Amino acid sequence: MDLPICGTCGAQYSSSSVKSCKICDDPRQYVPPQGQWWTTLRSLQESGKYHVFHEYEQSGLVSIVTVPAVAIGQRAFLCRTPSGNVLWDCISYIDSETVRHIQELGGIQAIAISHPHFYSTAIHWAEAFNCPVYYSAEDEQWIQRFRDGGPLRVTAGSNLQSHTGTHQILWEGEQLSLLDGKIKILKAGGHFPGSAVLFWEDEKRLLVADTIMVVPSGVYHVDRQPGTTSYTFMWSYPNLIPLFPDAIHRIWKTVAPLDFEHVHGAFNDRETIGNSKKRVLESAQIYVKAMGYTDHPIHREAI
Repeated sequence: MDLPICGTCGAQYSSSSVKSCKICDDPRQYVPPQGQWWTTLRSLQESGKYHVFHEYEQSGLVSIVTVPAVAIGQRAFLCRTPSGNVLWDCISYIDSETVRHIQELGGIQAIAISHPHFYSTAIHWAEAFNCPVYYSAEDEQWIQRFRDGGPLRVTAGSNLQSHTGTHQILWEGEQLSLLDGKIKILKAGGHFPGSAVLFWEDEKRLLVADTIMVVPSGVYHVDRQPGTTSYTFMWSYPNLIPLFPDAIHRIWKTVAPLDFEHVHGAFNDRETIGNSKKRVLESAQIYVKAMGYTDHPIHREAI
């Protein structure tokens, strides 16, 4: 409760002696004009200012967001399946009311995090729901809070059913299957080496976090002019540093085999409903062409 949380990115640290946030010192992030600042989960709760809203439910998908925003302001998603629930990404704020409400929805059997900017208070969430939290092994250096004994390291495809309790798990490989394969996590890289997306086959939904960013012109996409993009692809979103074409192509090749119709982004109201797979490829091609790469192999991709 009293461990320091970076006020800018929301990452919780193991030591109160930390002077700066490693994640915000990275060129993908930033330190605000007033400099590095810290808070704690206890301070956030005692302020009485923050509440967690379960904004909407689409079939088995529940969006979880803090109001007003804390740190980056992303949302988490609870994927409710007949085999159990997976929390996709984390938010920094959690309180007893949040735990109670999620327990009523079936609790959390596993947490999977897309990339380091959303590590937040993942260990606190794992302890609250007595479940494991999965991180891409490639991004281990960005984990700022470790449980005693450190994380486990597993290869995707191993027996994950044996991993219960509040383990931190670093998963290696390209694809992680959870809940008897109902939920799949796929590494696409780009934003971070281990940046991942979540695929929910039964719902034909792709949860993309910052691996693919849903942009405003993608939300309403009726009778739009040719060349209108639905998504963007960046190495740094706050600092507007783009991804290079080969990284974008890898992202497309990761999601190309998947049968999805809907894409849900990291922030409120950023989702595309229907025909989303075609739009991901179109957006990737628009983006690469705009950078001047008119002969890149991605332009030969088709659905």
